Amino acid sequence: MTEVPHTYAEWVNITDKLKSRTNDEEILNAMKQGTIEWQTGVAERFLKKLADVINSRMNMASDKFQKTISRPNTEEREIVQALLALRKEMAFLADAVDLPALPENERSQYKQLVISQACKMQSSLEESARKDRSGKLLTIVRNHKVNKF
Repeated sequence: MTEVPHTYAEWVNITDKLKSRTNDEEILNAMKQGTIEWQTGVAERFLKKLADVINSRMNMASDKFQKTISRPNTEEREIVQALLALRKEMAFLADAVDLPALPENERSQYKQLVISQACKMQSSLEESARKDRSGKLLTIVRNHKVNKF
């Protein structure tokens, strides 16, 4: 069982686990129950650490998606699975920054950043899919949006 974080050191430990994708649901549950003393210095370091972890996970998810779809002869079901995995990761990250330990302003700001990134990804995917003359890829991308969570 993952320990519920209350100190900055405990939060660093749990965000490291979050970054390594170790038991996501258990980590998220502990994070949702966690608290932190919101004081100058600690708050800034904590927010930077959390942002770094979220950015790292978004980059890993994007890289994994690109690797999957850039393989030659990628089948439609593989593209759909990759899109759904990317959507699932973005939804998880939006939930992971919606922490009761954060002040409401920071919570909404970080959640909006994740949602905004998912919308940018979707827009970029649609733009790239327009190059497919058959139109099939664009249909797949539009039917399995990564920003619908």
